[in-house]
Amino acid sequence: MSETVAALVAAHRAGSQSPAQTITRSFQRIREHNDPAIFISLREEKDAVAEAEALSSKDASALPLFGVPVAVKDNIDVAGLPTTAACPAYSYLPARDATVVTRLRQAGAIVIGKTNLDQFATGLVGVRSPYGIPVNPIRADLIPGGSSSGSAVAVSAGLVPLSLGTDTAGSGRVPAMLNNIVGLKPSVGLVSSAGVVPACQSLDCVSIFSLTVDDAIAALSAIAGPDSADPFSRDRTVSKPGPFPTGLRLGVPREGQLIFFGDKAQEAVYAAALEQWRSLGANLVSFDLEPFNETARLLYEGPWLAERYLVIRNLLASQPDAIHPVTREITLAGSRISAADTFAALYRLQALRRIAEHAFANIDALVLPTAPTVYTTAQVLANPIELNSRLGAYTNFVNLLDLCGLALPSAIRGDGIPSGITLLAPAGHDALLASIGRVFQAQTKLPLGAKGVAMPQLADLDASLTGDEIPIAVVGAHLSGMALNGELKALGGRLLEATSTAADYRLYALPTTSPKPGMLRVEEGGGTSIALEIWALPAAAFGKFVAAIPPPLSIGTVRLKDGRGVKGFIVEATDTGHAQDISAFGGWRAFVAR
Repeated sequence: MSETVAALVAAHRAGSQSPAQTITRSFQRIREHNDPAIFISLREEKDAVAEAEALSSKDASALPLFGVPVAVKDNIDVAGLPTTAACPAYSYLPARDATVVTRLRQAGAIVIGKTNLDQFATGLVGVRSPYGIPVNPIRADLIPGGSSSGSAVAVSAGLVPLSLGTDTAGSGRVPAMLNNIVGLKPSVGLVSSAGVVPACQSLDCVSIFSLTVDDAIAALSAIAGPDSADPFSRDRTVSKPGPFPTGLRLGVPREGQLIFFGDKAQEAVYAAALEQWRSLGANLVSFDLEPFNETARLLYEGPWLAERYLVIRNLLASQPDAIHPVTREITLAGSRISAADTFAALYRLQALRRIAEHAFANIDALVLPTAPTVYTTAQVLANPIELNSRLGAYTNFVNLLDLCGLALPSAIRGDGIPSGITLLAPAGHDALLASIGRVFQAQTKLPLGAKGVAMPQLADLDASLTGDEIPIAVVGAHLSGMALNGELKALGGRLLEATSTAADYRLYALPTTSPKPGMLRVEEGGGTSIALEIWALPAAAFGKFVAAIPPPLSIGTVRLKDGRGVKGFIVEATDTGHAQDISAFGGWRAFVAR
């Protein structure tokens, strides 16, 4: 059975699996998984199946989430299901869907039910709910993470391939790490919050959980867009992920600034993740983390607590015992914040934003641990506020500084605990994070979620092509500015990108009359990365170009450093016997210029 959003949509469009079958399977899995703390409410199965069956009358090619089952955090309105925010006394029955749910349905998705959360989305732990604590499907003694606990667990456990959470201080990122899945926190205002119970209305984001980055960005594209019903909405578009950029600069905190609270295993897997980024060609640039830490402290020590207090102040006054005691303690502090406190914090935040902007002048994105350590449910219940605060060390500042974020699995530690990193960039750079995050995730080769779903191969290069163009990788004299580049241009070719191969190739200077390179595929990891360019040729010209290739060269599939495949020049091992190995130069241009 298909598992990812992309695979499900493809199966539905091909007719090998119907949306109704997929929805039925989701409900069956929910019953078999038998964790009543994941969902606060479920739709009637027959209604969801009927909605899926009705999709048959629509154009499947126009529905990017055709037949995909989705779980929705229970602080987001779904018509026909109560919105509780994990507080029964607060519960109400919404008359209409939240804007984001409407857009999900318009994209062909089927809502399954409403998921559990830390009450009023206050917490990063997933244990502050009267509806129970969802069991972490990776390791049952660990917290599930919050506040979007049920949404993250539902995806990790294979109950649905896609879910919505919310994220104000890390609620869409910390649970992603703890459940070995992807958590996408969009730029503030990119996705409408109309119909969402606010935590801090000026900072809130609807977030996305999925198994892969590609699935998350497909969902984001479907739900993003301006909304007049949301005063914090912004008119921004979502670009498709592009190729892995050359010269990528990733920010890493200065030595000694990261804290792991004594968790050496977490520190080690973060260091390993940095090495993986280096292997992808990223340049690691140090930056000062302290201004970001100061910003993080503002969230729970400053006036933004008053926003949380505003949401439930009437309930606090009339039924204080209806609110979880930890949530009540945290929120009541918001009632004691003065206007002078608020303006002082706003002034300081503005100064910190300027400092952050200066940091990003020399950095494309930050790469941080998603959380500095991990705790068991028993540990958090014994020390609920301090341990929760520690988990937000690298998440609390993000929305205050108007950043977008992408949480990615990076490792399963030796003790069975999942770990992850988060990419952060200024608002509007969501597509950049997806472009580099999808490559990182593919290279980890980690199984997806708790069910060991295999990471699918990244889609081959086609996003930049128009009409009937075909891409081809060149490594020798057809490179830009070199002797034969004019042949490509004469055939109507255009340069798509400069990149390099996976580290699985050797480059040889062939002993031919006219010197030319031969690129040989070797065992995975046994070669080096070779610089090349990808050009687009019209289909008719492609055939003419390939027909003129002289032996011993031929055309085969070249695997790029980001996992994509593209047709390009290769040579067979039998033709390299008397050739000079020039792999150390990293490319033909560097060899010629020696």
